[in-house]
Amino acid sequence: MPSRVCCCCAALRPRYKRLVDNIFPEDPKDGLVKADMEKLTFYAVSAPEKLDRIGAYLAERLSRDVVRHRYGYVLIAMEALDQLLMACHSQSIKPFVESFLHMVAKLLESGEPKLQVLGTNSFVKFANIEEDTPSYHRRYDFFVSRFSAMCHSCDQDPEVQTEIRIAGIRGIQGVVRKTVNDELRATIWEPQHMDKIVPSLLFNMQKIEDIDSRTGPQSSPTGGVKEENPSVLAENCFRELLGRATYGNMNNAVRPVFAHLDHHKLWDPNEFAVSCFKIIMYSIQAQYSHHVIQEILGHLDVRKRDSPRVRAGIIQVLLEAVAIAAKGSIGPTVLEVFNTLLKHLRISVDLELGDRRSSAGSATLSTSSKESDERIVQNAIIQTIGFFGSNLPDYQRSEIMMFIMSKVPVLGTTSQILDPSHLGDLGTRRIQIMLLRSLLMVTSGYKATTISNALPAPFLDPLLSPSLMEDSELRQLVLEILHNLIDRHDNRAKLRGIRIIPDVSDLKIKRDKISRQDVSFMKKHGQQLYRHIYLGCKEEDNVQKNFELLFTSLALTTIELANEEVVIDLIRLAIALQDIAIINEDNLPMFNRCGVMALVAAYLNFLSQMIAVPAFCQHVSKVIETRSVEASYFLPETIFKDKCDLPKSLEKDETDLFFLTNKIAESLGGSGYSVERLSVPYVPQVTDEDRLSRRKSIVDTVSLQVDILPGNNTEDKVDNTEEITFEALKKAIDNNGLEEQEKEKRRLVIEKFQKAPFEEIAAQCETKANLLHDRLAQILELTIRSRAASLHWEA
Repeated sequence: MPSRVCCCCAALRPRYKRLVDNIFPEDPKDGLVKADMEKLTFYAVSAPEKLDRIGAYLAERLSRDVVRHRYGYVLIAMEALDQLLMACHSQSIKPFVESFLHMVAKLLESGEPKLQVLGTNSFVKFANIEEDTPSYHRRYDFFVSRFSAMCHSCDQDPEVQTEIRIAGIRGIQGVVRKTVNDELRATIWEPQHMDKIVPSLLFNMQKIEDIDSRTGPQSSPTGGVKEENPSVLAENCFRELLGRATYGNMNNAVRPVFAHLDHHKLWDPNEFAVSCFKIIMYSIQAQYSHHVIQEILGHLDVRKRDSPRVRAGIIQVLLEAVAIAAKGSIGPTVLEVFNTLLKHLRISVDLELGDRRSSAGSATLSTSSKESDERIVQNAIIQTIGFFGSNLPDYQRSEIMMFIMSKVPVLGTTSQILDPSHLGDLGTRRIQIMLLRSLLMVTSGYKATTISNALPAPFLDPLLSPSLMEDSELRQLVLEILHNLIDRHDNRAKLRGIRIIPDVSDLKIKRDKISRQDVSFMKKHGQQLYRHIYLGCKEEDNVQKNFELLFTSLALTTIELANEEVVIDLIRLAIALQDIAIINEDNLPMFNRCGVMALVAAYLNFLSQMIAVPAFCQHVSKVIETRSVEASYFLPETIFKDKCDLPKSLEKDETDLFFLTNKIAESLGGSGYSVERLSVPYVPQVTDEDRLSRRKSIVDTVSLQVDILPGNNTEDKVDNTEEITFEALKKAIDNNGLEEQEKEKRRLVIEKFQKAPFEEIAAQCETKANLLHDRLAQILELTIRSRAASLHWEA
């Protein structure tokens, strides 16, 4: 029972105290005396200067009742405070609010769950009140700490535990709303507060999996029941918190998430981590997405020495974040994302190869498992790089393509960021393959208006370098990347597989007229493409997929880039490939020789139907028919079967089985094509790439028997190489006169220089110059020895 005073003493007490005392009934079960509460409210509104005294007196009574465990009167006091708070919005309410918050703190400090819930409810009501003027001295440090502690309640009674946790979450939500609307809202974003608020919310969100609130039936719970679920309420509060974050405080709200995931070991498995960052990315403002990505990258650097599965979990989270952010603006972090991922790719390869070397000769299950885990990390990195790049705008994607290509290590160079000298051959190959795989994903779906935009010279040169490597998989990846960039009309799927196509028109190939920019590109870089296709056919480790990709490369080049001049060059290239198989200077296995012959047949069959020259089509069809009867192993449908009988040798005089240059020139010449260049054999140009790649020198692969003069046809092979001797050189420098034969040869040379492509002339001249230089050196050495011997005899 409340203490009573005599009537005389009561009359002498201040009016506000008498009004406050009157709202309390004799029996607390009767509740607040409404009539007296209306009088108190009217008095407070009429005399706002008395609010601070009313609040102080109510706080005094409430503190006394809490200590005496008279909780009925505590409820009445808090109800009175709530009504006064809702009714009064004057300047004098500030001191009253301080008394109110002091009473709420008293309730939260008590060990009674009902009082804690009561104090929380009152605070939430207060948080929803918009004050006229901000408070520059009020802080909520205590409330942040107390509400966060309530979120981790471990009461033995599950119902009480849930009730207290819900009260703590609602209290945090109230603090956030109150401080965000306040002029001093920045204080809530300080790290000491975020380190308490965010983990408390995540702790309750993590319980979603335990109670299956998301996977349960949607029709059973109502809106009110959902509010009683701590996990759902915590998620809503977390979303609201992130939605209110600004540029300056975004990182403070995200960093505690990493600490929570680390502490509770939630990166493996990482379902909850992925869910958290999806919530983050969808809740924050789009222009702040790059902050989150930067934080994930930074945390990946911090945990770079952790177990592979932990790193893979972080990378998977990055992939999910990037997938959401890539559709918007992510600012300057584009290159940072790729640079960090490539760095971790290198680290993963180092760790895998290091473990393999340390366990050499003692293969264990744990080592094998760790290597497998590192492969998971590497695949996650590649997937992230590819997905991120494929979702970027075209102008950014081209930059990323250049950036990734610059990281591909090349044997023999040390200018790359990923220095192959520390990786070894195996590590370098692994890095090359993985980077090319990621580049393949980046280029997927890329549609450039012109080929020069898709394949600029700084990108084309390093891209084609791996195609000279003695590695079948590397060459396949390079060709697939080229297909992504060249195929602007999605024709590649129609050309899948190498075969003799009966009717190309059935494929319904899409193509446009060749633009001037594409014509210019082929004049500048066409010889590079031809060269790499030519050399790619000469590799001994080629399998069926290599031949299929080479066929697709030739077909796509025809569709996208072929004008009349390019068609002639492609035919010259096809005949040169046929000569590879027939002459076999490189001692290729019989399967490779037959595979090259099948490739040429499939391509010339495709090309003849694309340009639709009847005589050309007739010659190609006749050769294919002859092969199907006499040498089916020269056709792709036969040679690429699992069991195919290979011939023991290829006879050079079986001209009916070969595509003949003079027949092709005759058929095309009748249709208006300029066929003079068909008589000039194709010879690939020499570049520095041959010295950087681990393959035979181009001087060894290009026949020295090819002369600059025409006449090197399959039908009539003539050795036009002139033996260079001392006497021949003496004749060459003799200026007394020129014979008629030499005059004719010079005339032909001048004519060839006028009509042949520059690249071809340069390649042939360089080859002859190298040979001439070697012979001159030998002659000079012989001359010196001869002169020394004669001097010795004279002496």
